[in-house]
Amino acid sequence: MSDIVDEINRMHRETGTRQVASGQARSLLMRRTYDAEVADVWDAVTSPERIGRWFLPVSGELKVGGRYQLEGNAGGEILACEAPTLLRVSWLFGPDPGFSEVELRLAPDGEERTVFELEHVAVVPEEFWGQFGAGATGVGWDLGLVSLGRHLRGEDIDPSTWEGSPDALVGAEHSARAWGEASLAAGDPADEVAAQVAATTKFYTTG
Repeated sequence: MSDIVDEINRMHRETGTRQVASGQARSLLMRRTYDAEVADVWDAVTSPERIGRWFLPVSGELKVGGRYQLEGNAGGEILACEAPTLLRVSWLFGPDPGFSEVELRLAPDGEERTVFELEHVAVVPEEFWGQFGAGATGVGWDLGLVSLGRHLRGEDIDPSTWEGSPDALVGAEHSARAWGEASLAAGDPADEVAAQVAATTKFYTTG
């Protein structure tokens, strides 16, 4: 299990707020380095065949201005695509999702390493954020990006069962704590963060 903990600990995390047209949004920023060249990482996050091997099956008109749909999850519009460094999409889930965008940024770190950044900015209901905090979304992204790393190493992954696996459950617990640390670093009250970490851990590990 130490491998999943090491992978969770490789991620740099930040939380913050941002003003958007529909109000104040919450932002999550994740950054890590993969031992893969930038062209390979870009292909893994934009090729429909490869996305389905580490994340979820995706369908739609996969070009700027087109719409995509992840099976059983979010969908939206492809807002920007600048190979091999930038992908930005709206990230909409549920009957009334409001503003939500995800941006991926890739940069080469030498010939065979890639700095990967994911930023998710969304207007989140205050009662939901108050209960779960950054980990509600952050843990899911952490597990997805661990899965991406394993895919880039050539490991076989079954995305349909990954998040319920014993390895992922341990990862979710450590991820929830890590997002709590990011919230504390952003100045959130310690008692609120502790309650959010507990609620997020319970959600991801017991349902």
